[in-house]
Amino acid sequence: MKIAVLPGDGIGTEIVAEAIRVLDVLDLKFEMESALVGGAAYEAHGHPLPESTLKLAREADAVLFGAVGDWKYDTLDRPLRPEQAILGLRKHLGLFANFRPAICYEQLVGASSLKPELIAGLDILIIRELTGDIYFGQPRGRRTAVDGHFPGAEEAFDTMRYSRPEVERIARVAFEAARKRDKRVTSVDKANVLETFQFWKDVVTEVHKDYPDVALDHMYVDNAAMQLVKAPKKFDVIVTGNMFGDILSDEAAMLTGSIGMLPSASLNASNQGLYEPSHGSAPDIAGKGVANPLATILSAAMMLRFSLHQPEAADRIESAVRHVLAQGLRTADIWSEGTRRVGTREMGDAVVAAITKKTITG
Repeated sequence: MKIAVLPGDGIGTEIVAEAIRVLDVLDLKFEMESALVGGAAYEAHGHPLPESTLKLAREADAVLFGAVGDWKYDTLDRPLRPEQAILGLRKHLGLFANFRPAICYEQLVGASSLKPELIAGLDILIIRELTGDIYFGQPRGRRTAVDGHFPGAEEAFDTMRYSRPEVERIARVAFEAARKRDKRVTSVDKANVLETFQFWKDVVTEVHKDYPDVALDHMYVDNAAMQLVKAPKKFDVIVTGNMFGDILSDEAAMLTGSIGMLPSASLNASNQGLYEPSHGSAPDIAGKGVANPLATILSAAMMLRFSLHQPEAADRIESAVRHVLAQGLRTADIWSEGTRRVGTREMGDAVVAAITKKTITG
């Protein structure tokens, strides 16, 4: 089992280090190889995704990714900015399906900004299409307007587009996932305004005919955003496009108490995947040892389950995280009165200890 380890920038190196420590105590044989990505790669090689890094990722069974980005790179030309590395990996590896579970652990009900009765027991899976939509659509760029409200003025433009195969495959991923859960899918669109998402809605409805055991409903994205904070437990599986999924999954993360608790998996058709926390590089706290490593550790558990076919090992990690939270250990982002604040390393120590004691129960 070969894992490409790409820590990236900011807190990426700190949180990935803790995930690796957790993987190391599982008594499994991994081949791990690290490479630079993002701003760190730009500094060393002049590009956020060097060919050597891309080659390593292609040859690996899975990629464990930290985070990329730093404000100091904001003045670079867009193709050289750190964030282009993650977009490039998604494109070159064909990572079209993004899984973002939003689970509210019993011990963190009080950390959410919503009332406990709204989020206790919350378990949502957001499936985001990851290689299409306005993020990758062409044409895009800047030009002088020839029509519109201000002809002759400088304007910028992006193209929202989806093909039938793209929508069909992500819809099937969602319906298959729902079959293993509560058998409910909500497809989020903006069909009342956008032709692209009327097409999306039509295709998802057609694919649903192959899954009569799964309930399907459609919801406009603005209503979905409202319902996530009004009645989030009404959702089981949400499937949506790239841009809407980007926004809604971060909103859902805050229901759980902190985005520092939200793992993610991005998979291609052969289940090769890139696994990363849903948060960013947080350069303001980098090097301070206060970042929450649990999202990255839980991403490693998803990696074991989806790409490396080690579900029992994944269960051990997830049980260990629950055990640590039950002990009252909290990083700053999830800390509350009556719990013990710990740093990145200490939280990693606790998860490792919970695994190696072999007395963890779910």
